[in-house]
Amino acid sequence: MTAVPEPDRLAMREALAEAHAALATGDVPVGAVVIDASGRIQGRGRNEREATNDPTAHAEVVALREAATAIGDWQLTGCTLVVTLEPCVLCAGAILAARVPRVVFGAFDDKAGAAGGVVDLLRERRLPFRVDEVVGGVMADESAALLREFFDARR
Repeated sequence: MTAVPEPDRLAMREALAEAHAALATGDVPVGAVVIDASGRIQGRGRNEREATNDPTAHAEVVALREAATAIGDWQLTGCTLVVTLEPCVLCAGAILAARVPRVVFGAFDDKAGAAGGVVDLLRERRLPFRVDEVVGGVMADESAALLREFFDARR
């Protein structure tokens, strides 16, 4: 197994903190951060669909918006998106639109994953942009446990 680079591990810890914060609003605990090439966080996000009644307020979209504002450009070409759960189709579209070249995620999503779990939209050759590198399974146990606890409490 390949060692996880320290900036990715640190960023995933921050994404997990965002996921925990989503619990306070009753949202599914998914968190994301966007880091620049030096590892500095440019954007943070957590699921906010319940809190804002916005169907597009997924953690990745919130983090991408914040990063674009911080950087002053919608093209996040030098950045990495780090998220606790494999991006869905909506989020994959936003990642592609933002020209993010690298995605790191925690838990795989075998129901809605668009980074290889169900489909691989991030690396679809027929699209005009593709993500160069996708790394899945980083701190997956922690991410999956948080999701499992959330959904078990609702059953």
